[in-house]
Amino acid sequence: MKTVIPLIAQLSEAETAAWLAALKPALPDCTLVLAADLTVAQRATVEVAIAANPDLADLLALPRLQWVQSLWAGVERLVAETAGAEFAVVKMSDPQLAATMAEAVLAWTLYLHRDMPRYQTQQRAQIWRQHFLPLPSQRTIGLLGLGDLGTQAAEKLVQQGFTVCGWSRTPRMIAGVETFSGEAGLNEVLQQSQIVVCLLPLTKTTHHRLNHQTLALLPPGASLINLARGAIVDTDALIKHLDCGHLSHAVLDVFDTEPLPPHSPLWHHPQITVLPHIAAPTNKQTAALVAADNINQFLSSGEIPPRVDRNLGY
Repeated sequence: MKTVIPLIAQLSEAETAAWLAALKPALPDCTLVLAADLTVAQRATVEVAIAANPDLADLLALPRLQWVQSLWAGVERLVAETAGAEFAVVKMSDPQLAATMAEAVLAWTLYLHRDMPRYQTQQRAQIWRQHFLPLPSQRTIGLLGLGDLGTQAAEKLVQQGFTVCGWSRTPRMIAGVETFSGEAGLNEVLQQSQIVVCLLPLTKTTHHRLNHQTLALLPPGASLINLARGAIVDTDALIKHLDCGHLSHAVLDVFDTEPLPPHSPLWHHPQITVLPHIAAPTNKQTAALVAADNINQFLSSGEIPPRVDRNLGY
């Protein structure tokens, strides 16, 4: 008899169908069902579930649940909402996701390096004026977060000739990158970075980690790219640093509230580029294969894949 694996998701009907279409061929020896379609007998046997924005009640209704495979790399909401639960949470660690994020980091770094916001402003004012372009080696890019995503992003920036430094909670080594850790290390990276890229997970310790004091450490004229989570940046502090001229531009792909509310001042701020959370969309086909591999290994060995540390939040 095939193992029953529920997909527990609060997604649109079309998104749910697309995920099922990707997951079913990757798990031919399992029966995938939606949470609402589980029978009472099936609920009593489920040991692993696949989740995307799940309803907590659906997870708690599975008495033998050992672990949850998230379809997202960011799991802060899932971890917070299941605090105290005995089952483990496994985040999506898809090499394709890291490659896509590295591509986005490079794209928006080049956008700022090549002064695109200034030229867009000039176009609207019909100004024909060229500006000095430094070499990539003369531009220091600071990466906050050196996990799988940050490491690939750092390597891609190094390949393009940029001077790269990076910060992580614990020491990391990346070829061609000057790495730092700890509080003093964070300050050092910020002080060096002409463009700082945030790829940190959202935790209790990273909430508003980029605030008035830390943003003030950036060199005059520096720019920010936030592709992580909106709450890591204190929005009011960021606007103040942009308005006073200390910072030149911010590329924001993530926000405290998403979709970004129509009344938000970020929409029309001349020094902010607003993106609709598109830096690294999950690829359903590759993510389905990662989820399937994790589940098949568990079914054959009984070992749960590397889990999220609930104390750290990632």
